[in-house]
Amino acid sequence: MSTVLENRAAERDQLQQAVLRHVTYSLGSAPERLSPAEAFRAVALAVRDRLVEARLATEQRYRRAGAKRLYYLSLEFLIGRSLVNNLINLGLYDAFRDALGGLGVAPADVEESEIDAALGNGGLGRLAACFLDSLATLALPGFGYGINYEYGLFKQEIRNNQQVERPDTWRAFPSPWEIERPQDAVLVPLYGHIEHGVDRHGNYNPMWADWRAVIGVPHDMLVAGYGGKTVNYLRLYSARASHEFDISIFNEGDYFKAVQDKVQSETISKVLYPSEAAAAGRELRLVQEYFLVACAVRDIVRTYQHDHDDFERFPDQVAIQLNDTHPALTVAELMRLFIDEYDIPWERAWEITTATCAYTNHTLLPEALERWPVPLVERVLPRHLQIIYEINHRFLKQVAARWPNDTDRLRRMSVIEEGQVKQVRMAHLSIVGGHSVNGVAEVHSRLVRTELVPDFAELWPERFNNKTNGVTPRRWLLAANPGLARLLNETVGEGWAADTDRLRRLERFAGDASFRQKFAAVKRDNKRRLAAVIKDAIGEVVDPNSLFDIQVKRIHEYKRQLLNLLHVVHEYLSLVDEGRKPPQPRTYLFAGKAAPGYQAAKEIIRAINDVAAVVNRDRRTRDYLRLVFLPDYRVSLAEVIIPAADVSEQISTAGTEASGTGNMKFAMNGALTVGTLDGANIEIREEVGPENIFIFGLTVPEVRRLRAEGPYRPLEVYRREAEVRRILDAFRECRFCPNSPGQHDWVCRKLLADNEPYLHLADLPSYLRAHDEVGRLYADPTSWMTKAILNVARSGKFSSDRTIREYAENLWGLRPVPG
Repeated sequence: MSTVLENRAAERDQLQQAVLRHVTYSLGSAPERLSPAEAFRAVALAVRDRLVEARLATEQRYRRAGAKRLYYLSLEFLIGRSLVNNLINLGLYDAFRDALGGLGVAPADVEESEIDAALGNGGLGRLAACFLDSLATLALPGFGYGINYEYGLFKQEIRNNQQVERPDTWRAFPSPWEIERPQDAVLVPLYGHIEHGVDRHGNYNPMWADWRAVIGVPHDMLVAGYGGKTVNYLRLYSARASHEFDISIFNEGDYFKAVQDKVQSETISKVLYPSEAAAAGRELRLVQEYFLVACAVRDIVRTYQHDHDDFERFPDQVAIQLNDTHPALTVAELMRLFIDEYDIPWERAWEITTATCAYTNHTLLPEALERWPVPLVERVLPRHLQIIYEINHRFLKQVAARWPNDTDRLRRMSVIEEGQVKQVRMAHLSIVGGHSVNGVAEVHSRLVRTELVPDFAELWPERFNNKTNGVTPRRWLLAANPGLARLLNETVGEGWAADTDRLRRLERFAGDASFRQKFAAVKRDNKRRLAAVIKDAIGEVVDPNSLFDIQVKRIHEYKRQLLNLLHVVHEYLSLVDEGRKPPQPRTYLFAGKAAPGYQAAKEIIRAINDVAAVVNRDRRTRDYLRLVFLPDYRVSLAEVIIPAADVSEQISTAGTEASGTGNMKFAMNGALTVGTLDGANIEIREEVGPENIFIFGLTVPEVRRLRAEGPYRPLEVYRREAEVRRILDAFRECRFCPNSPGQHDWVCRKLLADNEPYLHLADLPSYLRAHDEVGRLYADPTSWMTKAILNVARSGKFSSDRTIREYAENLWGLRPVPG
């Protein structure tokens, strides 16, 4: 014990000295006047020093081992805050708290001073961040590549019950975690035209001429694995002009034009997902995607060339994973480099490219599969369009040889979609240009093969596979839920954070009354913490002893926040019109952002807040029902919300959600799921047991059958089901918008329309019954806590470590290089 205490004291003293050094020499401040924000920067810089040392040692190991490297390309990485996660993974969290105590600064204030890195939006970006954590934890050579957005998506405010978007100025102060590497900047060509010529052998030799150059400047965020032995990086590129300033134009008096190139170039990395409502926004989105790809591919090739004189071993040393279709241009960019710059014959270049690239699909919604108008691609990337056409020409010859005279199949499989304006199908390009296509849950991967791209699955069945998503337990349990983490350490030992299979040992304690009490106490503390955040954010007082029913995720019609709201209205009407009290007080919480151009999602947010305004002001509901919408959902807010949940709402229409990862985080923290048999809900049910989850609604086959036998007529449900009728009539009668008649007419119009795509009313009666079951079970605390504990104990499969092992062993051919 004395040795442990001595080591902790030594760590404290070393960290404190490093912090004081940065206070003086990096910040130019005096320790006695240190604010929490200044303390955060000093601590972050001190921690970064440790990360840099470990990164250099990690790179030496990789180079000595001649290790193959994985490059994960994603348009978003939803990192959140980094301080606590880095401290925990480096084993310095206790030393940090002790060191700050000696400086007179509260650790909690320092932690809260960090601003979330606005580099992502939803599950796609958070998955990418979890994967980076797991790659480093497993000592695998894996690196992320993305864009260093200046403003990210947006900060969400709620005014007059409506979403208002504000710039997310997360980089108002330089991030202490980023290391700028201008010496590794990359030149990115855009626009221009093709000059058609021949080489000295008389072969066609197109030249991409008169292109405009943009510079990509890399910034590294270092990613520590648990235990601190391995540190990889996330490389983020900022766009800069190739010529910052034209002095001749300036001297002529046109001051704005003198900096026009700088402004236009730097717009590329300003904002995540610019609105595509206008043509300029759509063009910027395409430019962003190519900017990411061009920077990443050039850097990957440069790294490879450090140790190789040719590209024969490129697929043996390099794996590139495309996180959805946003980086699909990687296929064309690799081909362009190999053919145009390195003079590799087409056939060999294609072999190398397809052996290197792999594609993860994240959506079953056809409208969400990216397509780019051919005229736009030709204007922005003329050489790439040539290459894509050649890829498609050769591919369709292969299809025609397999299925002669099947023109419909050729049309369905073509990378180019015919129409009034031809489109480049980016999913098809990703499939054709790689060696693997994976979904992210068992049911999703099956539907990718059988419904989304069945022709491709028939042509290349060996390319299609499943990799069920996962989440890192270090952030989502160890860091986000310290009370539960301590209880787990006491009960099953500390090894679970790196080996979540050990959580199974918790099962035998589910029947232990003493353990249940401790588990319940942790949940109560987490609910009190969330209640305080709610009061501080929106002024609403909620009862921590009430049932916390939570749905937090991107606002989208298929995720069916509206279905959840219909249930809240049902509870309200039952209470105020019938006097029927719920079995226990309930707090319903929503959070999530709607895309700026997605009006239907914005109307859902407004409806939630309209209903909340009525419910929360009604004295009859005071002791029984609260509805809150927490604005500006982000990682740091999720870390407070998720550990406090009693009920996790995962209610997408069956067959629409690829996987979901929020469902995994909630289960890992002891919430019981109310969900459809969609995405990873199915596998959660298999793991935790059907008796420990509340499943409702139509299954995927039932949804398909309903649509096939159609038309689906929700009006029949309305007429048949009195409870459904009462809920919709409340919207029709303006009970939640008394001062704005007709404001909620869209609810009935949308939900009663023939063939309403997300089947809200078809599932509503079953959903209401599931919540009746929730109420009955929650009234029995012993049974509820037993099931909550079993959810934690059986959530081990959903660690991103398991997912990454499957990718590494079955797809990337990566081997650990431990320290």
